[in-house]
Amino acid sequence: MTAITIREVPDPILDTLKLKAAQAGKSLQAYLLDLVTREAATPSLAEMMTRLDREARTEISTADILSAIDEGRERR
Repeated sequence: MTAITIREVPDPILDTLKLKAAQAGKSLQAYLLDLVTREAATPSLAEMMTRLDREARTEISTADILSAIDEGRERR
């Protein structure tokens, strides 16, 4: 595995991260690894838009939509 070093972390940020790690019952290293792992696994907005665009493609015409609306109205 590769090591990552983050320099110049402000003391208040470091203190907050240490507190959150302790509250989670983890070492700072384990807490930060979990944080980075979750971030890497979370798709970006652009990735989500691409995925939704790809999955949302349909072959429904305007006539199909109007027909479905008419059928729904007839059932009332």
